[in-house]
Amino acid sequence: MPARHYLAIDCGASGGRCIRGSFDRGRIQLEPIHSFPNGGIERNGRLFWDEGALWREIQIGLAKAAERGEPICSVGVDTWGVDFGLLDDKDRLIASPYHYRDRHTQGILPRAFRVSSREAIFEETGLQFMELNTLFQLFAMREARDPVLENASKLLLMPDLFHWMLCGATKTERTNASTTQLYNPRTQSWSTKLIESFGLPAQLFCEIVDPGTILGTLRTDLVHSRFLSETKVVAPASHDTASAVLAVPATGFAESQPEWCYISSGTWSLMGLELEAPRIEDRIRQLNFTNEAGVGGTTRLLKNISGLWLLQECQRAWREAGHNHDWPTLVQLAKAEQPLRTIIDPDDPSFLAPSNMPQAIQAFCKAHDLRTPETLGQFVRCCLESLSEKYRQVFEHLCTIAGRRLTKIHIVGGGAQNELLCQMTADACGAVVLSGPVEATALGNVIMQMVADKLVPNFSEARQIVRESCELKVYTPHKL
Repeated sequence: MPARHYLAIDCGASGGRCIRGSFDRGRIQLEPIHSFPNGGIERNGRLFWDEGALWREIQIGLAKAAERGEPICSVGVDTWGVDFGLLDDKDRLIASPYHYRDRHTQGILPRAFRVSSREAIFEETGLQFMELNTLFQLFAMREARDPVLENASKLLLMPDLFHWMLCGATKTERTNASTTQLYNPRTQSWSTKLIESFGLPAQLFCEIVDPGTILGTLRTDLVHSRFLSETKVVAPASHDTASAVLAVPATGFAESQPEWCYISSGTWSLMGLELEAPRIEDRIRQLNFTNEAGVGGTTRLLKNISGLWLLQECQRAWREAGHNHDWPTLVQLAKAEQPLRTIIDPDDPSFLAPSNMPQAIQAFCKAHDLRTPETLGQFVRCCLESLSEKYRQVFEHLCTIAGRRLTKIHIVGGGAQNELLCQMTADACGAVVLSGPVEATALGNVIMQMVADKLVPNFSEARQIVRESCELKVYTPHKL
């Protein structure tokens, strides 16, 4: 069989990429063909996503894929969760989607719990509580009588919004639906109970489809090349973490007694277990873990952690101040500093969206009587060691939930390249860390398109293809 080619559009909070995946002789070869920046745009003191700019970049990616001179079998989009666009009754986008870091949900939880208790919401959804969840965004809009919501007829989560732009389908892919806190994992459908309790328009919520669903073919106005003439639009596991977890190169799939956990590492870190069924119980709620849908009917039981966000924002602040050091230099500066000098909580609300992250870290340390980082090396070490300490705390909870001591941690995504963090994680957790693949999200996206193309018979086979297609680096724990 000749090689088959697929286009994965992977949009993250800070940037996106269009990556061509080619399947030939049992291996997937990924080729980045277009990359672009992403981030919030401010208008009148509010924070939005620039969906128009992202759509233009996606079209450029399609054109570049066609320029390779080989047919593209299908295209699929994955993004972050919770955020959404709203269409009117003529299927027109009403306004730019709010950014999850926008302030309109600040302080929303106590008000929401007066409508439905924390316990009742968790029992219905199994999801962790974050102010940015879709439920609370919609509730904040309803409280404010936001005209965008009042004139809306359909809600499309971010990847669904771009699939609609690609082919006209108005469907909601399941893995992303499960991030909204409006999805019932037991019934595997929208929670009519919460929709009614919070006074949300029921017609907003579109049909939920499984990852691997063929949504249609490219709109005719997007077919500028014969190499796109038969391109299908496929819903991958459209929540980026779900795609990344599919690409974890483990030897099993949804094991009843797992020996490993994963960290999908980027701006956010998602750390958890792949389970056969959701765990909706008091202990999970008290630990603020979340049950999100995975592929093949699995559950991703995980914790959201503020990932490399702190370090990324420190680097941005340093560049703006004229200190444009490359990563190897920063690593050497960090290694020269005293270990475990300053440990902070990377998930503290003060780090969600500060104007200057180094100043926010120093203010936190002063407020909590901690040694304040002063040098670049101390800041880097503080960010990475604090993150690895958070990983350790979550790892211990995952071992308890699994009922056994986990022996391996698979780190996938961009953070898998951070050798210092990988070693710190192995040391902190006392477990072997296997890093890679770096392009896990794109790889998982391509694999789901291959499932739709009937090239992959099952998900165990999919993981075998992943192992054949990537190289792993192993970090063993040692005492500092």
